[in-house]
Amino acid sequence: MSEHYLDTNVPGNPAYHFTVQPPLREGRAGWIHRPGLVPDAALSTQCVHAGVQPDPAYGAVMPPLYLSSTFAFKDICTNAGYDYTRSGNPTRAALEEAIALLEGGHGATCTSTGMSAILVALNLLEHGSHVISTVDCYGGTFRLLEHAKRFYGLEVTYLDLADLNALRAAIRPNTRMIWIETPSNPLLRLTDIAAVAEIGHRQPDCLVAVDNTFLSPCLQRPFDLGADLVIHSTTKYLNGHSDVVGGAVVAGPGRLPLTQRIQSVNNLLGTSQAPHDCFLVLRGLKTLPLRMRQHEATAQVLAEYLAAHPAVGKVHFPGLPSHPQHELAKRQQRGFGAMLSFELKASGDERLNHVLRRLRWFTLAESLGGVESLVAHPASMTHASMTPEARKNAGISDGLIRLSIGLEDVRDLREDLAQALG
Repeated sequence: MSEHYLDTNVPGNPAYHFTVQPPLREGRAGWIHRPGLVPDAALSTQCVHAGVQPDPAYGAVMPPLYLSSTFAFKDICTNAGYDYTRSGNPTRAALEEAIALLEGGHGATCTSTGMSAILVALNLLEHGSHVISTVDCYGGTFRLLEHAKRFYGLEVTYLDLADLNALRAAIRPNTRMIWIETPSNPLLRLTDIAAVAEIGHRQPDCLVAVDNTFLSPCLQRPFDLGADLVIHSTTKYLNGHSDVVGGAVVAGPGRLPLTQRIQSVNNLLGTSQAPHDCFLVLRGLKTLPLRMRQHEATAQVLAEYLAAHPAVGKVHFPGLPSHPQHELAKRQQRGFGAMLSFELKASGDERLNHVLRRLRWFTLAESLGGVESLVAHPASMTHASMTPEARKNAGISDGLIRLSIGLEDVRDLREDLAQALG
């Protein structure tokens, strides 16, 4: 794909010549990972060492937390690599290096929330650009896309991206982005990233963006399958402790101009992640592979239990052979993840509330990916911003229950579901 469009689609705007601070992989901050030290290591080793090395000033094993909002200049034209924390910060740079390495991308840009990461990605597009999105996307993504249609002049088409013929037919001369959420939230539908990327890249200057929040780089690497952008809500599995909100936009390998554009947009919008939040996410990354293994193992057991339960009508989980895209999951992913959803056979709010109120170890709350197990009712919580018609078109019923499987003992969680379902 040509980088020309990516660099010049806002003609005359000098902000799009913004230089990443500091230039990626130059190590100006002292602890940015030494090229060649980590990239060939196993993922668990990468998670521990990516973005860090002993601080040259005092030998600190962990990178310091730089809370300063501004940085001193040596003279009117020279600084020490940073000038203002909105545009660059050493602690944030360490996290960005780590995420870029884990995803196999060129560079990452950390944002204040997962939603701001999506906002930054959409702001790479010109007024009048056409976006194709998976139909059963996260409710916040849907709300932002609808806002962009109304106020930013974007054109948006929602599709079941498993239907490749429908995708081919939907592409227009002005299609500039295909938005993939795989597995989708909350129905755990999958998109064949490689197939969609092959179709999307026939259209000049079309970016294929993948929200990889549900699986993390431990279980899925979209760049290996042809994606141009990877988006994360780092609030979720990357941090893993439900004490930070954040996001990240990662540009694919070799995409320096795209990385620079993303960082410039983040700087312009003022959506950079705070240093303290970056520090916490960087700490969370170190246990990511261990957590994901446990999350996933427990989710598999619970999905199989629910699939056999007489009170449950349908379970949505790619790890079940009954999932219509189980084979795609085995081919495209390194694991099945720890998110699942299910529908009760008995309908109605009374039955739904009965189950939700009886749960002991599953907390009724939004979000996901933390050490604690959560239960959500998408129709009234995560996807409440969608109209009933939009939810119906996406296949999200009022009786759907979504689970984020935590790190509690699988026996406790299974017994909790058993007593709640009755």
